[in-house]
Amino acid sequence: MTYLMLTGGRVVNTGGTVDADVLVRDGKIEAVGNLSGLTLTDVERVDCTGRLLLPGGVDVHTHLDSPMMGTTTSDDFATGTRAAACGGTTTLVDFAMQAPGEKLLQSLENHRAKAQGKAVIDYGFHMCVTDLYEGATDEFAEIMQSGVTSFKVFMAYRGSLMLHDGALFEVLRSSSAVGGQVCVHAENGDVIDRLAADLVAAGRTGPGSHEVSRPPSTEVEAVRRAIQIARMADSPLYFVHLSTEGAVEAVAEARAKDWAVAGETCTHYLTLDRSLYDAPGFESAKVVLTPPLRTKEHRDALWRGLRAGTLGVVSSDHCPFCLEEKRRLGENDFRAIPNGGPGVEHRFIVMYAEGVQKGRISLEKFVDLIATAPARQFGLFPSKGAIVSGADADIVILDPNGTTTISAQTQNQRMDYTPYEGWTLPGAIDAVYARGELVARGGKYIGSEGRGRFLARSTL
Repeated sequence: MTYLMLTGGRVVNTGGTVDADVLVRDGKIEAVGNLSGLTLTDVERVDCTGRLLLPGGVDVHTHLDSPMMGTTTSDDFATGTRAAACGGTTTLVDFAMQAPGEKLLQSLENHRAKAQGKAVIDYGFHMCVTDLYEGATDEFAEIMQSGVTSFKVFMAYRGSLMLHDGALFEVLRSSSAVGGQVCVHAENGDVIDRLAADLVAAGRTGPGSHEVSRPPSTEVEAVRRAIQIARMADSPLYFVHLSTEGAVEAVAEARAKDWAVAGETCTHYLTLDRSLYDAPGFESAKVVLTPPLRTKEHRDALWRGLRAGTLGVVSSDHCPFCLEEKRRLGENDFRAIPNGGPGVEHRFIVMYAEGVQKGRISLEKFVDLIATAPARQFGLFPSKGAIVSGADADIVILDPNGTTTISAQTQNQRMDYTPYEGWTLPGAIDAVYARGELVARGGKYIGSEGRGRFLARSTL
């Protein structure tokens, strides 16, 4: 087969929606429009009547095969990227963690080896900086030249991941000097540690205390502090997984001054409520995420922030730890429960259902949040994030009249639970194409193994 033609569907891009055919050749989109008059031989035609043709999702916040909090995330690059593909995500940017005592370049190379031959969708990396040893910033230029153009720092988890403010300033300044950007996990880690110690001393060791130890103010204070440090460093700043109304307000104020500040939120902060921490026994450990889930007022503020453009990206923060692993490590002390949960497989359909179908955002805004804007933010556009001539043929065929029921029993993520268990959502992903190859149909992976390519990203 020389050509693939998707006919009769509705093509959705950030700029608008149009009834059009899509012609694909050699993994690229060759034309979009009324192509019924084309005379082609050796073409596979796929009837997409009544379907939406959407750009493949771009998830710029995942943790695959990643060591954290005394264990390793349950999905590796094989299982995690298969799950992503089945859920409509055709590109991801994963976090390469700096291992204790290891140089940045060595940690990056080790993480790259984990993905090679396993990933089934295209991928890139952010470089996490958790130990700013002497000479670390000298490696930034080489990291950038390898196509890894973003770094990440933590303002929480002192003693393992956290950088103090002076080191944060240095990472921001050094990254900016070589054209990179820095992703910041913004929480006041020292205050959180004191609150958590008080709770344990009072005998409140269960998983529900995780939320109590991380009140909204611990995020808001860190966001405002990071913005000021970035101003001192003359550096762009990108906030990961924002969860609070105050954080949205802080980012909005910075952007109103035309400062280079951007931010994301995640599917679970838009759709799940803190009442899940009231579940009996150890059940609430499923949503021991960082930051924790919030109340409705914060969810409403996040949706407003997305509509206004204050927040530009919705990611999954796929950081999966099985419930039994969480129990093994933290049954007697919530501080030891690995922080994170699954999400890469369901980000696309949950956002479509909760955003578009509930009238919170337009279809075009949905495409922007889950594909186009993350591709732009992290140097992947226009190859990724849009159905346009010359782009990679990463295309999701979605049936707006179908339904999707989420269950741990049927998901592809290597997990023993999902926080969306039993949710039945409007919309169903019929098929997913990645660089023109049919990789998923009806929620099952059918593509070739190890087909994903490393993406060397451009700078902003």
